[in-house]
Amino acid sequence: MDVPFPSKAEAMAWLDSHIDYESAMPTRRSLPTLDAMRELVHLMGNPERTYPAVHITGTNAKGSTAAMVTSLLGAMGLAVGTYTSPDLQRVNERIARNTEPIDDDSLASVLSTLAGLEPLTSARPTRFELLTAAALTWFADIAVDAAVIEVGVGGTWDATNVVDSQVAVVTNISYDHTDILGPTLESIALDKAGIIKPGSVAVVGERDSDLAAIIEARAKEAGADVVWRVGRDFGVSANRLAVGGRVVDIETPGRSYRDVLVSLHGAHQGANAACALAAAEAFFSRPLDPAVVEQAFGSLAVPGRLEVVGRHPLVVLDGAHNVAGMESLAAALREEFSVAGPAVGVVGMLGGRDPVAMLSALRPAGLSSVVACTPSSPRAIPAEEVALAGRGIGLAVEVGGTVEHALERALALVAEDGMVVVAGSLYVVGAARGVLAGAPSDHR
Repeated sequence: MDVPFPSKAEAMAWLDSHIDYESAMPTRRSLPTLDAMRELVHLMGNPERTYPAVHITGTNAKGSTAAMVTSLLGAMGLAVGTYTSPDLQRVNERIARNTEPIDDDSLASVLSTLAGLEPLTSARPTRFELLTAAALTWFADIAVDAAVIEVGVGGTWDATNVVDSQVAVVTNISYDHTDILGPTLESIALDKAGIIKPGSVAVVGERDSDLAAIIEARAKEAGADVVWRVGRDFGVSANRLAVGGRVVDIETPGRSYRDVLVSLHGAHQGANAACALAAAEAFFSRPLDPAVVEQAFGSLAVPGRLEVVGRHPLVVLDGAHNVAGMESLAAALREEFSVAGPAVGVVGMLGGRDPVAMLSALRPAGLSSVVACTPSSPRAIPAEEVALAGRGIGLAVEVGGTVEHALERALALVAEDGMVVVAGSLYVVGAARGVLAGAPSDHR
């Protein structure tokens, strides 16, 4: 390409012309390799080597933990680049400096550079590989002090695994993407442990002792300096409901932190906070000032994770997209979001999910009915299939069609003292958030 893209729109058109495994996930992984991604960053001058990084994987909680680590590092005075996926409304959200998304001109510029180099690659990169390279390059261009990198899928063969991180975090292990990562929890654990590098600190948030042992063994094989395991080296000793979130006591290898407000809903965020704080201690090789931790955790905001976007009726958005996520959502709704009126769910899912298992996990939340919808994705499960699964387990279910129509129907079913819960996929949450917040969106 001879000239830069004149606008983000042209840059996005080029980006979207590449294969997008997020929209069309492969059913299996054949001959996995990082060669294409390594070639791409080599052509960019290996920007990932210019700053230290915290690399985060896990079945759930990657995004929340990344936000927490970013906040902790930022509260310590660092300029922090953060790479996450997927986005809710705009692709810019994935690439941020101190939580501020990359601006349109900078995104178009870095994609222009990649477009100019693409003819030199031996294989056409995927959309995710290009976005990952864009993030790593932009972080180098703006000279961040540290990067927080969230894995897309798995770990070992994820495009982000070109990063040689100082700290690797595995939040937890449960069933998800089994067609790619393997059919067992053990195979999933091994794949995710592949982000652990020689000389790094591995922070393991998985509580199952057998799975944690698998990750620890793989970390030692990889040459990690030390492995910190939840329940042995760090953890939450108290986790209490508070106005606007949780108040937790956290034990780390460095110190005890008492009565820390985490401004996110759900008891599971306490566990995420412990992982994030252990990761920050590992990054700095010392404990943090409690005042810094209070500042970082007290100002958290993670869109789409038990996010309250309406009050009368109460409207809660959560990106729970697998059974474990739905179980955490149900527990949080029971504990923190009691309403006088009826509660209605807006639920849509992507392929690879079991609608019966997903809805069964959500059922203890006490929803009076569910409006099924079809996310705007080639991988979407039709709303009718979700509705059939719900009726099969005794739920009152309606078919709402699109996310927008399902949300409209759910709001009509509740009074001001009721609640609408949107869940099942971040694609569903993003669409609902665009309607409720009127936020601009790249998605059509």
